[in-house]
Amino acid sequence: MSSGAQLSEPRSRFDPAAPVAGTEETCGHPDGVRATARIRATYNGRVTTLPQLRSDGPFHLRRMRTSGKTARVGIIGAMSAPLGGDRLALDITAEDRAELHVTTAAATLALRGPTTAPATYDVRLTAGEHARLHWLPQPLISAADSNLHQTYTVNLAATSRLLLREEQILGRANEKPGHLVSRIRVHHAGRPLLDQHTAYGDPAPGWDGPAVLDGHRAVGQLLVVDPELDVRRAPVLLREGTKDGCAVLAPLAGGPALLATAVAPTSSALRELLDEALRHALGE
Repeated sequence: MSSGAQLSEPRSRFDPAAPVAGTEETCGHPDGVRATARIRATYNGRVTTLPQLRSDGPFHLRRMRTSGKTARVGIIGAMSAPLGGDRLALDITAEDRAELHVTTAAATLALRGPTTAPATYDVRLTAGEHARLHWLPQPLISAADSNLHQTYTVNLAATSRLLLREEQILGRANEKPGHLVSRIRVHHAGRPLLDQHTAYGDPAPGWDGPAVLDGHRAVGQLLVVDPELDVRRAPVLLREGTKDGCAVLAPLAGGPALLATAVAPTSSALRELLDEALRHALGE
């Protein structure tokens, strides 16, 4: 994560030989950072509390002002990351009946590091029975010559609720993007709900063609999982045929879930499309 004044800690502070907790050892560059930050939310009968809020590496976790019984956490970038060779992970759990909202203070900027080996950024989200989990980070920017593999691994109980937003900006102003690979795997009540793989930037074939992004540089998704969703609907096309991008909102087979996928020329246009898709999903 990177944003101007937030780059306050040197990368050399962290032990490059330490493996990411809870993950398999990977063969990153010896200068790469290994870090896993953890958030665990529990419900005490009145409000949601945060018995575990463990910062690590570039992830500095901050409690935010609560709203009702929902706990809110902001993630602040404490150093420039992810760079080539980094192994970063976020482990976020909302236990039974907990309500947790997590966001980031600034965009995450993927940059070229001391090696051309890919960086990895793994986000693991777990929600228990009757829990509510919102993961709403700022965009991920794929800068020129960067190489990043991002994964979402989501495990939901049958009665849990999830709102997940993913926004990716391919290249900064007047810049080609790096190579960005993203995978989202979602299990609901122990069964697969979504397994999606995307790749943008060279050497991925055809990523910028008319069948994929058609020249757009902002792409995003919004996943809503809620037992009370009305999923008996046809897919909805938003802003089809306009220069400001377009989106499709469609139900997912096998679960009470709606998925919106959008492409747009700018990050602001992308956010507007995803916000519009959310209003449609909620029937507003």
